[in-house]
Amino acid sequence: MSSIRNFDLVSCLLVLTLMLIGLVNIYSVTYFENMDFFSTSNFFGKQLFFFFICILTFFISLTPDIKFYFKYASIIYLLMIIILIAVLIFGNEVNGSKSWFSLGGFSFQPSEFMKPVTALALAKYLSNIHSDIKRKSIQFYSFLIISIPLILIIMQPDPGTALIFLSFYLVLHVVGLPSFYLNIFVASISIFIITILFGRNNILLIGSIIFVLMLIIRLYKSLPKRRLIYMGLIAAAFIFSVDFIFNNIFEQRHRDRFNVVLGLDEDLKGIGYNTNQSQLAFKAGGILGEGFLKGSQTKGDFIPEQHSDYIFTTIGEEWGFVGSLLTIIIFTFLLLRIIERTSTQRNLFYKIYSYCVISIIFFHFAINISMVLGIFPSVGIPLPFISYGGSSMLAFTILFTGYIKIDANKKEKW
Repeated sequence: MSSIRNFDLVSCLLVLTLMLIGLVNIYSVTYFENMDFFSTSNFFGKQLFFFFICILTFFISLTPDIKFYFKYASIIYLLMIIILIAVLIFGNEVNGSKSWFSLGGFSFQPSEFMKPVTALALAKYLSNIHSDIKRKSIQFYSFLIISIPLILIIMQPDPGTALIFLSFYLVLHVVGLPSFYLNIFVASISIFIITILFGRNNILLIGSIIFVLMLIIRLYKSLPKRRLIYMGLIAAAFIFSVDFIFNNIFEQRHRDRFNVVLGLDEDLKGIGYNTNQSQLAFKAGGILGEGFLKGSQTKGDFIPEQHSDYIFTTIGEEWGFVGSLLTIIIFTFLLLRIIERTSTQRNLFYKIYSYCVISIIFFHFAINISMVLGIFPSVGIPLPFISYGGSSMLAFTILFTGYIKIDANKKEKW
């Protein structure tokens, strides 16, 4: 085990602070008179129990040599894939998703633990001496490592957790994946959104005019036009598919959330209820907040799932703009700190895993805050280290411990 002097103690302190912020606000949301702090029959008691489990897990995970994780990364990955398949068959259904195993009053969500395991497997594969991300075969197997758990999680269905696995594609881009893939992804998302906003026929008409103009320009310059024609046909086919995907693959609740976020519908009592109540909570909080245990929206229990996915509304209401900003600053400082220390990493396995840690935490943080503020559809993504959930907090602890272990051994040569 590395000397404590080698550990990134600043990042450890930041994560501990986020966990304590979570505990304080979960206590506020779930508080009732004569509540037993240490009883696992209430949300706060369970979260406090898992807080101590996370501290214990942190130190236990630091014990094995870092080469142990590298050596057995593939086996751990395959075991977790088997568990993801098993939960589809034997798991318990919660809120419409078959994502959980239950044991002794506690629930276990395998998909949360699949995130650090996928990060480990991807880092091992891409750090192989023969791996070159610019090769098609390496790209294929990298996509496969990410896509298998992603598909299994979609089948549960749990689109929120599945969405987080897209963060791994950002890691691939950072380590050298050709920008073609990122451009295609951004273009697809953009076309999807504007097609929903303005309608298929309008977008096809505008797209056709742009395509003809581009084609004329290329002919005038005597440049090859075959690739442009292929791209135009693919774009047109994708635009036609948007209606089918939106109306036949998406469930009604997903369509409603998109429509509310994009401003096509206003549903303050249905799908838009959570977002509207969250915005009221932030307005009530003002600059300094209404005070601990004094939030009117929080005490009135107006916001469903406020102890988990919408915990940031409690911070905004009871601690105000100052408390919200401080929480965002802590997350930002943590991410910048990990980025800075990862940039000096020479071992490729270490570097890729650390990039995965950064990307996963950033995606969770950015999507959750955007979701609470009504910028992004509500998809059930927790705020790292703060939202209620033993599986989530434990999985983030394991993910973060991997970075701490790696960072402490950055000078080690294999």
